[in-house]
Amino acid sequence: MEQSVYFDYGSRVTPPGTVGGRFKNRKEPMSLPRESSSVKGIQKCPTGIRGLDEITGGGLPKGRPTLVCGGAGSGKTLLAMEFIVRGARQFGEPGVFFAFEETTADLAANVASLGFDLPALVKQKKLALDYVRIERSEIEETGEYDLEGLFVRLASAIDGVAAKRVALDSLEALFAGLPNEAILRAELRRLFEWLKKRGVSAVITAEQGRGSNLTRHGLEEYVSDCVILLDQRVANQIATRRLRIIKYRGSAHSANEYPTLIERHGLSVLPISSLGLSYPVSTRRVSTGIARLDAMLGGKGFFKGSSIMVSGTAGCGKSSIAASFADSVCARGERFLYCSTEESPEQLIRNMASIGIDLGRHVRSGKLLFHTVRPTLYGLETHLVKLHGMVEDFSPSAIVIDPVSNLEAIGTDQEIKAMLTRMIDFLKNRGVTTLFTALTGNGSFETTTVGISSLMDTWILLRMVESASERNRLLYVLKSRGMGHSNQMREFVLSDRGIGLVDVYAGPGAVYTGTERINQEARDKAAGAAARRNAESRGRELAQQGAVLRAQIASLQAQLAAVVSRRDHEGAEEGARLKALNGDRAALTRARRAD
Repeated sequence: MEQSVYFDYGSRVTPPGTVGGRFKNRKEPMSLPRESSSVKGIQKCPTGIRGLDEITGGGLPKGRPTLVCGGAGSGKTLLAMEFIVRGARQFGEPGVFFAFEETTADLAANVASLGFDLPALVKQKKLALDYVRIERSEIEETGEYDLEGLFVRLASAIDGVAAKRVALDSLEALFAGLPNEAILRAELRRLFEWLKKRGVSAVITAEQGRGSNLTRHGLEEYVSDCVILLDQRVANQIATRRLRIIKYRGSAHSANEYPTLIERHGLSVLPISSLGLSYPVSTRRVSTGIARLDAMLGGKGFFKGSSIMVSGTAGCGKSSIAASFADSVCARGERFLYCSTEESPEQLIRNMASIGIDLGRHVRSGKLLFHTVRPTLYGLETHLVKLHGMVEDFSPSAIVIDPVSNLEAIGTDQEIKAMLTRMIDFLKNRGVTTLFTALTGNGSFETTTVGISSLMDTWILLRMVESASERNRLLYVLKSRGMGHSNQMREFVLSDRGIGLVDVYAGPGAVYTGTERINQEARDKAAGAAARRNAESRGRELAQQGAVLRAQIASLQAQLAAVVSRRDHEGAEEGARLKALNGDRAALTRARRAD
């Protein structure tokens, strides 16, 4: 068997037998014998940087140079430093860090806030830290420049700690005094070849070039085995960092951009979640915290790990449902992360206390964690990276994002939906139940301002209705995948006793809520009572008429009996008279001795 392969020459050189990068006089792609499945790819060197090892499939190429390029402030030096420090601390691989712009004291002070104690690693012989000063004036005076001195100094540092990793920061400072382009290119090649021969895993930083060039000299990316581009952009006055793997020889890689964040733990890279929809699902149910709402959702509540949206207009009670859900989860002894972009923790705790929900006790017990920031503080990707970090650190079983519609301030609907898709994929893979609140648009109630309803497993809609000069809340379940659910509307009532769901009054052609519902129920009750009184009165009248009729019937029956008795008596008397008359007649005949 043969397999077809296409060659991607990572250089400007056109290979023999090609025209414009395509093979001439060939109708079929080049073929090579299929190799045994036991053949392994290149070895990789884990970085320990959150997310980077995942998107590189295990780390950077082991024993080969990696180029990290980008503009000022994009995080190049930090990535190189983390590669060295985490290698020494987590993977037992000592490292060498050569700086050409910052002194060792400045480097140690800059990364101390991340928990990196460079002097301690130096004392433990796990790190060699050196600052090499390059003076352009001295180079111009002598007229000579090569890297022999650097190689000697670097070799000594590598041998001193038995280093497996090397970082050079940065190429521009190293070659700043070299005006001759031909010599510069030759020395660059020598540097990368020397590092390869030493067998060290190297990270080399470089400033981003102009135009289409990744670097200023336009050569570094071609002699590097792996090229990582760090980028920092500002949109709507919000800065966002991104990372992209430009090339990776000997390893499959994605060309996507990945959100990147510099935080208290260091650099974090957020992998774009898989779109294959392969996350696990659960049949376990979790309570909403509202008994009648549980009943509307098949009697048991949400599916664990599902995504839920509660949408509605302002003031209809979305945050109250979210707080009730948080209270229920924490009461079961599980952890809950509450992300709010509108209210502070203190304000939420105070407001929810007014409807009988005490969130403060869960904060004190460590079960409830609030994360409250304005959406404009970060870009969409940074919000996503922050959420990843909090989920990794706090391990909640459920999360609230309240409200998700506020993200409109920092992104388009398409960007928000793409970010939320990745967020939902991540949370579903972790089995975290997520409840989003969203503001409904001015048009149809069954739409949201950010258009994310299709991503949700359960959608609960709240709406305000006006009647009798007052506004009242209605709740209904618009959809809930995988379970039977009620199609009925319920009046959503907030009081100091908590949240209640009351059956609405559905009259002929109208639905009544609030005071109108109470008044209508009172009118119906009064009308019912009056009807009962009328029925009772009519019943008494009919009973009296029945008694009179029964009495009349009894009298008539007595008269009938008397008539019958008189008839029988008179009939008997008449029979006796006729009998006597016949007897007298027979006697008279005998007396006359008639014939």
